[in-house]
Amino acid sequence: MPTYAIGDIQGCFRTFERLLARIDFRPQRDRLWLVGDLVNRGPRSLETLRFLRQHEGAIRVVLGNHDLHLLALAAGVTPARKSDTLDGILGATDGADLVEWLRRQPLLFREAPYMMVHAGLLPKWTEDEAESLAREAEALLSGTRAAELLEALRNKPTADARTKSRAGPRLDAAIETIRVLTRIRTVDAKLRPNFEFAGPPEKAPPQHRPWFDVTSRRDPGTTVVFGHWAALGRLLRGDVFALDSGCVWGNVLTALRLEDRRVFEEPFRENGDVRPASGP
Repeated sequence: MPTYAIGDIQGCFRTFERLLARIDFRPQRDRLWLVGDLVNRGPRSLETLRFLRQHEGAIRVVLGNHDLHLLALAAGVTPARKSDTLDGILGATDGADLVEWLRRQPLLFREAPYMMVHAGLLPKWTEDEAESLAREAEALLSGTRAAELLEALRNKPTADARTKSRAGPRLDAAIETIRVLTRIRTVDAKLRPNFEFAGPPEKAPPQHRPWFDVTSRRDPGTTVVFGHWAALGRLLRGDVFALDSGCVWGNVLTALRLEDRRVFEEPFRENGDVRPASGP
């Protein structure tokens, strides 16, 4: 049963389809692990979600920041952005069903020796701590406080990732967890996450480094599979597989077969659709 981990699709469904043809994807035989940011900025987010829902038995996904933005839009707690391409989902007859399906997806997927998240982990977390925190946040996202949590995520994060809200420590902990899992790239000398920097590692602010380069990181024996960081690009090493190759920005969509680490890539092409003119 081959397993293919695939980078950020972001609604680039035609490119995704061709990548699946390249790997000869068969849902009865293969498994797909998708690192999040399934939707937005690309032209075919609706088709992407419909395909994933249709083949959910063969697919594992984790939520990314753009997926959470769609959930917030659907809940009416955030305004649309100029770069959004989500109206097709929100206006579709099956849009509410697709959004509800998305809301039930995890923030973290764990299958030894791998752990899949959208962006990364705090270096101080153990595997068990990360999973426990993710499950607590997922319970809030799929429950009656989902809209409250999604609205709170709009607030600008503080340097230590914690946001003091009036909703209590449970919501505050979920906010911190979700921000880390879906937005982290670098940490400072005190291991606090920087959620603003999006450039390549060599241009990170002084005293900042990628979260995965912290030598004291807990449980280094686990390989973390993630996306989110298009400026980092594909990175394959023993402890991390970074798979966001910037497809939506006109580059490639990457698949990694976990069994033998063979890489498959498909260049961006959406039948003449114009890609965004600026980077992430």
